Order: sequence, then structure tokens, then C-alpha cells
Amino acid sequence: MKRREFIAATAALLASPRHAGAQGARRRLGFLAIGDGSGQALNQAERVFLETLRSLGWVEGKNLAIEYRFSHPPDRVPAAAADLVAFNPDVLFAAGPQAALAMKSATSTIPIVFVGIADPVRLGLVQSLSRPGGNITGFTTNVPDDFLAKRLEILQELVPGASKIALLINPDNPMTRPYLAEKISGIIRQLGIVLLIVEATKADDLDVAFASAAAQHADAIVDFGDSLTYVEAPRIIALAAKYHLPANYMFRQYANGGLSVYGADVGDLMRRAGSYVDKILRGAKPSELPVERPTKFELVINLKIAKALGLTVPPSLLVRADDVIE
Repeated sequence: MKRREFIAATAALLASPRHAGAQGARRRLGFLAIGDGSGQALNQAERVFLETLRSLGWVEGKNLAIEYRFSHPPDRVPAAAADLVAFNPDVLFAAGPQAALAMKSATSTIPIVFVGIADPVRLGLVQSLSRPGGNITGFTTNVPDDFLAKRLEILQELVPGASKIALLINPDNPMTRPYLAEKISGIIRQLGIVLLIVEATKADDLDVAFASAAAQHADAIVDFGDSLTYVEAPRIIALAAKYHLPANYMFRQYANGGLSVYGADVGDLMRRAGSYVDKILRGAKPSELPVERPTKFELVINLKIAKALGLTVPPSLLVRADDVIE
């Protein structure tokens, strides 16, 4: 073999299979999330997802075409899912339960990767976590140990003597009512509190929900966690300040102006979702990729907001915090 031919053959053998697989024809990705009404609203965690794809060799505009849908209001999600299926993508990405259900209803053949669902088995998206079956897999936001009780306990530490805590929910979220029916009575007994349910199905309902919590003399409020409230985080933070309500949130983005956060590291989930999309684009089947739970969690305390609310954060909580904002 000639020297030039030998070098070329060796280079081909040594080429990274990860990046070599991304150099062929342009592939297609359909992206569905709940938007803020602007029509294009990639949040910080969603940008992590795209950055992960780039790091794995998938570059939008070069070897990857992405069609985005940011549905607002949520009742337009099924139509957005149908649009993306018509795009004939190689894989679909769904953020949140409404998006994942709409995707699953729209196609039984195109691979789907979801993020941001508490219990995909209960929701009927997959057969089991270890063997999802069908064309869908992804990442949950919860683990078997219940998050809500821990979040309420954090508020009890921040607000000693808190006995009435409002729980902000979106009843249109398909995970909400099954969860409440199964878990709430046990949590109330465990913590010895009164839990006040306040509801919002659209952005304008949030003002009414917070006014209701204040009228019922809530000592604090917990955002249950939903696509609507995730998108409306700045408005929710402002309402908590307006009504002087200490609050706990599920996602890191609330730490900018919110009192406390406890939940899964969504950025980490998005990175892992990007790796699943990469595997599917390279030939893996969703049924072969188990649904995975979060492995990284965040407890964030904002001392500036605590001071504004007249609260003293106990040292025991500060020691446990992953981040303290001063």
C-alpha cells in the first residue's frame, strides 16, 4: 500500500464515530414546548439542549434542521404537534406533559424524547421506566421520594410556625389531579398543615390565584411546577413579592428574584436529553433507551429576598443549600 493511501486509511479508522455519523445528509428535529406568546422563546435550559447537540456534532443549519413550535396558549399544543409531524422529522423533542401527550397522539412511529414529566408511566406515555416500549422515552423530574413534602418542609424552616400554605396548580396539567388525589392527604397529616389549593390555567389567572391565597391568609406559597408557571416565572415572582408571600419553586430560573428553589437540575436533564436525541439520530430506538430520573438536584436560597420578607434563614438550611444568593 502506498504511503498516502495508508495515511488516508488510518485517518478513516481513527475518525471519531460520534462525529463521523453527523456528517451525512441533514437530519430533522421537531421541537415542541410551551411558549410565552412571543412565538420564539428558548429558555436557558432549552439552550443547554441545543448546545449539547452541537457538542455531539449536530449543528443547526449544517447537518441538522430544527422546526420549532412554542405553543401559546397550551390548548394549541395538539395543532403544533401535528405541524411538527408534517415536517417529517427524524426525531421529536417534547418539553412538559402537554407537549409529550400531544406528540404521542400525533405519531406512533417517529421517535420522541421528552423532558419535564413527573410520572410518565401514570400518564400513559410509557409502559415502564426500564422498558418504555413504543416510540417514546425521556427524563422525569421526580424521584420516588416525594419532592412536594420536602419543598413544604423548606418553607416551614424559612417561615417558622407556617400552618397554612397555598399550593399553586394548573388543573389542566394531566399530572396534577392524580397526584393530588394520591399524595396530598398523606402530606397534610405528615406536616400538620392546611394546604390551600389555588388554580391557574392561563397567565391572567395567576393574579386571581395569588389574591385568593392572600385572602385566605396563607403563610407561604408553593408553585407545584407546570409549563405555564415555568413560562410565567417573572410574573409569579412579582406576585409573590406583591402579596408578601414567601415562596418555594421547583426550577432554578426562579432563583432570580424568588425566595427558594428545590428540584431537579433541569439543565442536566436537558443535557441528557440531547444525548438521547444524538443516539436516536445515530440509529438507536426509543424502546431501547430507558426513561431516566434526575440524578442532580438544586436547593437555592435567596438571602436578599429573605431579608425583604423579614425572614431569618436558619444556618441548618444554608449549610444544605447548593447555592446561596446574597
